[in-house]
Amino acid sequence: MIGQTISHYSIVAKLGEGGMGAVYRAEDLILNREVALKFLPPSLAGLPDARARLLKEAQAASRLNHPNIATIYELNLAGDQPFISMELVSGQTLKDLLQHSALHPTTFPGVARGIAEGLLEAHRRGVFHHDIKPANVMLDSRSCVKILDFGLSELVRMDRSPEESEETVITRTSTQSIRGGTVGYMSPERILGQAADARSDVFSFGVLLYECFTGRTPFRGETVIDALHAILRAPYVPMRQLVPDIDPAWETLVDACLVKSPAQRCPSMQKVIESLDRLATPAQRAEKSIAVLYFANLSGDKEDEYFRDGMTEDIITELTRIAGLSLLPRSAVLPFRDKPVTAGEIGHQLSVAYVLEGSLRRAGTRLRINAQLVEIRTGHSVWAERFDRQLADVFAIQDEIAQNIAGTLRVMLTEKEKQAIEKVPTRDVQAYDYYLRGRRVFYELRRKSFEFARQMFARAIVIDPGYAAAFAGVANSSSFLYMWFDATDDNLREAVHASRRAVELDPDSAEAHVARGLAESLSKNYQEAEKEFKEAMRLNPRLFDAAYLYGRCRFAEGKMEEAVALFRKASELDPADYQSLSLVGLCLRALGRDDEAPAVARAALERTERHIEVHPEDARALYLGALALQQLGNPERAVEWAARALAIDPDENSTLYNIACLYVQMGERDRALDLIETTIRNGFGQKEWLENDPDLVSLHSEPRFKNLMQTLSQKKK
Repeated sequence: MIGQTISHYSIVAKLGEGGMGAVYRAEDLILNREVALKFLPPSLAGLPDARARLLKEAQAASRLNHPNIATIYELNLAGDQPFISMELVSGQTLKDLLQHSALHPTTFPGVARGIAEGLLEAHRRGVFHHDIKPANVMLDSRSCVKILDFGLSELVRMDRSPEESEETVITRTSTQSIRGGTVGYMSPERILGQAADARSDVFSFGVLLYECFTGRTPFRGETVIDALHAILRAPYVPMRQLVPDIDPAWETLVDACLVKSPAQRCPSMQKVIESLDRLATPAQRAEKSIAVLYFANLSGDKEDEYFRDGMTEDIITELTRIAGLSLLPRSAVLPFRDKPVTAGEIGHQLSVAYVLEGSLRRAGTRLRINAQLVEIRTGHSVWAERFDRQLADVFAIQDEIAQNIAGTLRVMLTEKEKQAIEKVPTRDVQAYDYYLRGRRVFYELRRKSFEFARQMFARAIVIDPGYAAAFAGVANSSSFLYMWFDATDDNLREAVHASRRAVELDPDSAEAHVARGLAESLSKNYQEAEKEFKEAMRLNPRLFDAAYLYGRCRFAEGKMEEAVALFRKASELDPADYQSLSLVGLCLRALGRDDEAPAVARAALERTERHIEVHPEDARALYLGALALQQLGNPERAVEWAARALAIDPDENSTLYNIACLYVQMGERDRALDLIETTIRNGFGQKEWLENDPDLVSLHSEPRFKNLMQTLSQKKK
């Protein structure tokens, strides 16, 4: 059908096919939008009253308007074959995600909530799904839930005559096509052909919850008959036996959903949502957890986004100084930047109690900021304010936002916290502007980015020679240039000098101590580096960079046990970061703990895949993901990801080095040595990393590798 025009739809591609028919991507030629066309099985047209029921169900489903339900636009016919035009949802089905493993704990609560809210809205309008299963739940690129195929399974409902026994129904069901539901997810009343209502969807939802936690369905069997008998009569394995550390409240909810008798089952999705609220709210209230969303940029100039981003990130930094608050890191909220998602949806997905959102407009010397704090449980704004000030007041605004939030949430600030929040990093707005420009590109982790960032930080220092954060920026830019791209004495001296000056100017800055720790470790002053990293972690126990870079320092020293602990800590501080978990696996393999490495590689790959969904051009994520894929026995996909990374950054040493590691794992030593030689020729300076990297151990006896190491040693003298 590809290339054909059906009604006013031009069919572009086939998306898939299942028991409910084939699905195609198509262009709506009238409204100029992409849609999904579902062509229902031709057999439907011959069923008694099928077209009338099809029309009735499509009309009912089309009235559903909810963020968690894929919208149905219209019902139409292609000859005698009925089809439905519906919202095109891009992303992955829950089934695709569960093929790898159980759903990640940080993702699951938001997914469960989205499904429950979508079902509740449908039930309120008298529409029941009757085929809730992972294949009918989509997660789009922002991990937002979309339920597919509402009402369609009802079109082919199985009817049971009054005289049929249960055994007859099971036998008949097992020998015919299972229409109106999927074995394993069907409620007992659906199997028996009895009247089914919202409680049937509650049962299927319980099956789905069970699978998300454990990676398997509760009712299993070698044959369809075995599975049907299990649903009707057999107990299932308690979740705690499969997931020992599960929260008992989750198990209680699932058990309530999976009661075989509809009369004794959890009666509605409203009750399910109330249970989900009780599961999430106590911890959230205790922690006073907050996600700070990137403010909307109302300046009308895309080039001005660096200022918006910097302001948002500095507010996050200010709030992290308050011990009584729990702040999500920058990486957790970055996927939602400039996305049309409500604060409530994001709050549920990120499992936080509060979301801070707002907008920013900069015009000349004026700055206008609107900010509000939304309580997710109620959906109400608990604090809001408009700031219309001079640009020079930017730090005062950040201070006021932080203190107002603390006051609203009844968090008492210590004198030290108050002083830290009120501290002004620079008195010159132009210096701050240069600093934000540099920080924006620094995170791109490319040679040109580090060079440009260092220029911006240096300009800030020229304007304000007392700007400690700018000195730390110069130090870090120089350190990363030294490590990956240009291992010259000039870069190392610049890193050491700038980092020491940053600490002198602001001894209470954890970021300054991290910068100095990194520079001292590259100078092999490991004892001094240890002191600086520990001081940074004392000053700010939540600072990801402190744990992560200290872990890299310990790796370079060959202290793998300590490196494992530090990288694990970093991964806990930033649950969205994929790099730290990747390095945990590297250290475990260096320690010979190969039995532990696959589980870590799977967890790292899950994080990497989520990151790539938002940042498909991130070469670092691609090449670290390629290494994980190879370790997990998927060399074809590993090669594909490596090729994508090379296409994006073909000349970056970090890309070449890590793909060299991949080649070693694949047994292609010569290709690996070619890339390592190129990186050294291009200025790669991490000799200690080459010596300790377990991926390169098999090269140590190679004469060519020995010569390369000797060349690197001579370069560093």
